[in-house]
Amino acid sequence: MTRTPLHSVLPIRTVGAVLAALLLMSTVHAHGQARRATAAAETTAVAQTSSVLTDEFVRTTGTEGLDLLYGMQFEAAKARFEAIDARYPDHPIGPFLQGLNLWWTIMLDLTDTSHDEAFAEQMNTVIDRCDALLAEDPDHFDAALFKAAAHGFLSRLHSNRYHWWKTIRNAQTAVSYVQTVEEVAPERGDYVFGSGMYDYYADILPEEYSLSKAIMWMLPNGNKKRGLKLLRETATNGHYVQTEAIYFLAKVHYLYEDDFRETRKWAEQLRERHPDNPFFHTFEGRVYARWGRWGQARRVFETVVERAEAGRTGYNTHMEEIAQLYLARDRLYQDAYREALQHLAELEQLTSRENIEDTRYRVLGYLYQGMVYDALGRREMAVNRYRTVLNMEDASGAHERAHDYLDEAYSG
Repeated sequence: MTRTPLHSVLPIRTVGAVLAALLLMSTVHAHGQARRATAAAETTAVAQTSSVLTDEFVRTTGTEGLDLLYGMQFEAAKARFEAIDARYPDHPIGPFLQGLNLWWTIMLDLTDTSHDEAFAEQMNTVIDRCDALLAEDPDHFDAALFKAAAHGFLSRLHSNRYHWWKTIRNAQTAVSYVQTVEEVAPERGDYVFGSGMYDYYADILPEEYSLSKAIMWMLPNGNKKRGLKLLRETATNGHYVQTEAIYFLAKVHYLYEDDFRETRKWAEQLRERHPDNPFFHTFEGRVYARWGRWGQARRVFETVVERAEAGRTGYNTHMEEIAQLYLARDRLYQDAYREALQHLAELEQLTSRENIEDTRYRVLGYLYQGMVYDALGRREMAVNRYRTVLNMEDASGAHERAHDYLDEAYSG
């Protein structure tokens, strides 16, 4: 029996996001190469760099806020970020951190676009404050840093929505401001995260996705081994983006390195650091499912469903959709067809909500219903579900599989 994993067909939005990141980080990489050749000049530049990020109040309060944010305590995190904004009312750090509250709301359900406008407005406030600082000092370190970051987040948002022109435009705008940051930032912790990301993805993307070749010829070569080393540096010694580095280490080992041990190691760190984060929780379940540890995966996703039904913060309808789909797959592959149908019925009800743009869980739910009905010998019902799949937007290769099962019934 052939089992096509959900991760095998990476959504084009992910490729677009990575391409945008490459555009954003290409200048970072190039300047990083030059900077490493002039260590003495770098030391002098860092000494002259003044950043709010080194302020003890910001470091302490910001870290508390980020930990609360990853723990889904949005109001408490907001209070910490507002305190920073009150201390530095003309600085972009306040609205940027407050924007992260909205960003995580979006991350928890990418099918919901209702927060996009508010998030974009928040990033534009960041950009406006940066422009005011840059008008006074064209080399202002923090203004360059946060303007690049704000445009980077806008690029990620637009790539999630398939708005490719806005994705690339925001990434390109960020590039010139990244130069200032990379030239004077120390080669440690948070500051090597971008270079690590670039080195890794620039090395592997041309082989993984032909789409990337359209722009890769314009960019410097990457180095996967060095990229992983730099990401581990941030994961170990980072302060503000340490969690992001840990997540990306888990993600690249999950998607590209095919390394269960390393993926699980980093995923477990995420869960230990942020046990109440549903995004990391469901990712842990995906890790176990990816390598066939279905008993562990089932326990994870059952807990996700329990928390969703109990109304735990962040464990929203979308998180339950993910869990129900994986629970249905587990029961399907264990030949527990009646239980699989129960999970798929729950999934169908969850995905029937209005105003969702991404229908992948709905279409995959119908595909698995067809497979279950085929396994039960109910061919007419199975054919009905496969045809329903073909009338919907394709997701994760569902159309190809539906065609295959129309030609030859799924046999379990």
